[in-house]
Amino acid sequence: MSVFVCRVGMVLLMAVAGSLLSACSPDAAEGQGTTASAPAAQELAWDTLVPKDWDPTQRYRNISLEALRDNDPRAIQMLDEMRAVWDNAPVNVALDGKPAKLSGFVVPLDATPDGIREFLLVPYFGACIHTPPPPANQIVHVIAPAPVKGLHAMDTVRVSGTLKAARYASADMGVSGYEIASAAVERLVVTQGP
Repeated sequence: MSVFVCRVGMVLLMAVAGSLLSACSPDAAEGQGTTASAPAAQELAWDTLVPKDWDPTQRYRNISLEALRDNDPRAIQMLDEMRAVWDNAPVNVALDGKPAKLSGFVVPLDATPDGIREFLLVPYFGACIHTPPPPANQIVHVIAPAPVKGLHAMDTVRVSGTLKAARYASADMGVSGYEIASAAVERLVVTQGP
């Protein structure tokens, strides 16, 4: 199977990200320390961040991806085009400036002995680190008012604050379409089922 097919499979991973994060819901998790106060807000589902009319896979539906090899110039061109579409993914403008809570996984942008203050919040485990970054409308740039001690890559957290439509490009980790500055960051402990 080609790398391109594997990467297109990431679109499917986004679709199940909401169910993966259900283990991070308030009913399934116990918070461990909030780092800042934030306005009361309803927890958003990741698919809420994506405009309803945006479909990045539409242009690839009639293409037989299985027939393409990794070194095929068409596959390379399609992968580059798809990455550009994902990096420029539109945001849900109705959410801009609204109080929000969102649970996800941490991709550190800074790490000091005092903790992590700035990170990307992503909807599924391994995003941006072990797999290609999700679309920009599935990445939130988070800035806490102070470093969060004991926070590590791929920890699950709930972030609260004002959601803003704002692009942030990390050279290594991807492009975010949203930002929450002065964010309250709550570590989540995922509980196992019965």
